[in-house]
Amino acid sequence: MPKPFRSVLALTVLAAGLCGCGTVNERLSSGMGDYIPQWAGGLPADAPPRPGTPQYDAYMKERERKRLMPAADREKEEQAQKGATGSTSGGAVR
Repeated sequence: MPKPFRSVLALTVLAAGLCGCGTVNERLSSGMGDYIPQWAGGLPADAPPRPGTPQYDAYMKERERKRLMPAADREKEEQAQKGATGSTSGGAVR
């Protein structure tokens, strides 16, 4: 087998292998972020729910309600929610 033919064959096999990996990763990555912890690169804690779930529908209704609310009322509600969660900036997290 001539050397140029072997090189082309090897590159073709590698390219086909990489194309196969790309489709596998595309399908897996869409759902894997839900199961990976945030510290390991998963979804952040404040990420909205996935489309098509009941939580997403409730999230969008709440978002629309806040959008239609006057700005002054919206700010008061956000401050009340922040106060209710008790977010304190204690010491440094280690």
